[in-house]
Amino acid sequence: MKMYRLIFYSLFVTIFLSCKEQRAPITETETKPKTNVIFLMVDDLGYGDLGSFGQEVIKTPALDQLAKEGTRFTQVYAGSPVCAPSRSVLMTGQHTGHTKVRGNFAAIDVPELPVAGRIPLATEDTTIAELLKTNGYITGMFGKWGLGEATTSGEPNLKGFDEWFGFNNQRRAHNHYPDYVWHNQDTFKIEANANHVEGKHVHELFSDFTFKFLEANKDTSFFMYLPYTLPHDDFKATEEFKALYADKGWSEQELNYAGMVSMIDADVQKLMDKLTEYGIADHTMLFFCSDNGAANRYDDVFNSSGALKGRKRDVYEGGIRTPMIVWMPGTVPAGKVNNYPWYFPDVLPTICEVTDTESIKNTDGISVLPAILGKEMPESDRFMYWEFHENGYDRAVRWKNWKGVIIGKDGAMELYDLSKDEAEENNVAEENPEVVNTMLEYLKTARSPSIYWPVDAQSN
Repeated sequence: MKMYRLIFYSLFVTIFLSCKEQRAPITETETKPKTNVIFLMVDDLGYGDLGSFGQEVIKTPALDQLAKEGTRFTQVYAGSPVCAPSRSVLMTGQHTGHTKVRGNFAAIDVPELPVAGRIPLATEDTTIAELLKTNGYITGMFGKWGLGEATTSGEPNLKGFDEWFGFNNQRRAHNHYPDYVWHNQDTFKIEANANHVEGKHVHELFSDFTFKFLEANKDTSFFMYLPYTLPHDDFKATEEFKALYADKGWSEQELNYAGMVSMIDADVQKLMDKLTEYGIADHTMLFFCSDNGAANRYDDVFNSSGALKGRKRDVYEGGIRTPMIVWMPGTVPAGKVNNYPWYFPDVLPTICEVTDTESIKNTDGISVLPAILGKEMPESDRFMYWEFHENGYDRAVRWKNWKGVIIGKDGAMELYDLSKDEAEENNVAEENPEVVNTMLEYLKTARSPSIYWPVDAQSN
């Protein structure tokens, strides 16, 4: 009997050791795949246009579900109160006092450009996409670029995107039924829209390219930037989505605006479903926001700016604060509301940390990944800065709970305590001279000179 036990034990040990030797080691990539990033930024959506941010009549069930399954950030700011500079801030991590593109058009004549005044990103301007490509990420963009016309140094394929489809020029992006857009460095003709026929809504094409890219790259590490053109003017939704509000008695513009927001919402639902279907939701971080404040307040109808003062082209809260939702099941806390203040310059260093990519030094942002992960971040002592040139050089500064606003080159600083006065109704500059002086001192060094947006060229 002892002999049988000995033979059995020896056989067991032999089999165990054999299996152990043959088992392949678990690699880091198997246990912890790289995090994919999707940054979905829509165009001119107001702070109050989502149900999770107070909207009561426009239907946004998918985005509301995104907020329930992710974290809603209530004090996030775009890079600028208008299109192109906000996108430049996002891509470069530099605020409007440092980034290359500080306005939709230069403040001086630049006739040698393909479109006069449309300043492109330069070769030396590093984008998020360029950084992630060095880390092996596949990069795609579908929507509106606005940071470099064709043949310039700012073309998307020259700024880190493996594939892109959409508008180079933000003025052409006003048309949701164009006869052509760009696919990489070639024009993509939309035959259904030839001769000014409105046969194919361009957003449907953006959606098609989005999901083709997602399917093709679901087994790789990818960064997808989705700067969709909805709900920007020209206000035109497809009939399917306008029909959702046919009984409301709204104006044609209001009907189309609500329909456009619902078109965005439908794509968000598709995106969540596809990420789940492909089994990559748990290692894909999805950001949702707007590029600036609401173009129209729609007071007493949608209340698109919510309780905030101003709208697009204002450096008040309604012009620069954006609804922000971050979603990544199992990583980003679900159903949380986070009031930590951050802004577009923070996106680049944050995504770099998320993806374990080496960042750049010349950024005005910080990584806010701890806040996204639900961890406490210390009260920031830094200044957040905006300058805007279309109205004659307006500026804004946020420092802790304080917001400073200067309208015009020689305007006096207005001061608001956002912890008590989110609507910026009570200017408390006279009562807080120390705070005003601190901000004015900061403004002396807040910006670097720009040949395209010289301060001396601005009028009051």
